[in-house]
Amino acid sequence: MAKNFFQVLSDSFKPPRSEVLDTGGNVIRPSDSEFWANFFGWQSASGQNVSVDKSLRLSAVWACVGLISDTVSTLPLNLYERLPDGGRRVASEHQLQDVLHSSPNYNNTPFEFWQIELAAMLLRGNAYAEIKRTANKVSSINFLLPQSIETQIQDDGSLRYRYSNKNSTRIISENDMFHTKAFTLDGITGISPIQYGANVIGSAISADTAANSTFKNGLMPTVAFSTDKIIKKEQREEFRTSVREISGAMNAGKSPILEYGLEAKQIGISPEDAQLLESRKFSIEEICRWFRVPPWMIGYTEKNTSWGSGLEQQMIAFVTFNLNPWITRIQQSINKRLLSPEDRSKYYSEFSLDGLLKGDSSARASFYSAMVNNGIYTRDEVRVKENLPKRGGNADVLTIQTAMAPIDALGKSKN
Repeated sequence: MAKNFFQVLSDSFKPPRSEVLDTGGNVIRPSDSEFWANFFGWQSASGQNVSVDKSLRLSAVWACVGLISDTVSTLPLNLYERLPDGGRRVASEHQLQDVLHSSPNYNNTPFEFWQIELAAMLLRGNAYAEIKRTANKVSSINFLLPQSIETQIQDDGSLRYRYSNKNSTRIISENDMFHTKAFTLDGITGISPIQYGANVIGSAISADTAANSTFKNGLMPTVAFSTDKIIKKEQREEFRTSVREISGAMNAGKSPILEYGLEAKQIGISPEDAQLLESRKFSIEEICRWFRVPPWMIGYTEKNTSWGSGLEQQMIAFVTFNLNPWITRIQQSINKRLLSPEDRSKYYSEFSLDGLLKGDSSARASFYSAMVNNGIYTRDEVRVKENLPKRGGNADVLTIQTAMAPIDALGKSKN
């Protein structure tokens, strides 16, 4: 029904709507900070809006996220079966082993899937993947964009997830969601390092912007020109044009011809005075602190690390204090979400850290020798760790050095 003139006039004086709809048709209000942050970022003290996309344009953030996610993604991940004798074996017959080790879903390799899972936790605090089952067995885990997920707590304390994708919204049950959280304060959702580190990252963005502007202007401070003579408007415009023609990094080395008694005076501070370079270096250190990455590992080598003097000691420290918490989060999420209660008592998942902790060849040889000579490793077990084929026979038997004997036994003949 068409509106008459007075209805149209009345509608024009109605207050603006205090809510909008997202792509799934859900009501979004001004107070929904998480929704708006996905578009505009988080406000920082420097005045910069800090978003995930802007943060990744900083080399330090890109390097830290890439280092952690790439390193964990390259580690072999297997499902193991506990054996009655206390040992273990790879559960190659279990369907979940193929999902974890070979093909998590139709689109991704294991490296790609775990890389994006880590990146989501590092940038947004949460990683989500929908669990698909065939005959009640996990057949795939499909990554979901964390910014499209809303976690809802039910009256009985259980969770469900509202996923908005393009023009549709659907609810995913807790049983069908593989949710891995970063550092959390409520046990429900993880905290985004980008959000909480917005001030540091915002300062780094501001420093980069200032540096780019400085280079664009040819590394020159702001200059004013003064004269005690009266200059006509046409003369001023002509002089401004000549200055613009020699300004900028592309025109470095050119100088203006000062006429009409003009004198040049510096009114801006130089990059050295503003300690712009020092500010950018400090931003790198601060960003590394947020991600718990030693600066030297992302190419910042100006200061010495306090994590040890040798590469092996530094790698052990990095694995212990940085990678282990992320790895543990993933392993425990797999055991809780992808294994049934019955399977948890028999199976468990684990990343292999052997490749990161091998050390140099001489240290490895000494370690293996001690383990074999004391009957802890067989020679075949050592060969497997070095990616060599087993030899079988005596190579698969535990042996010990028998030359050592109690002093009281010296000189006594064997019966």
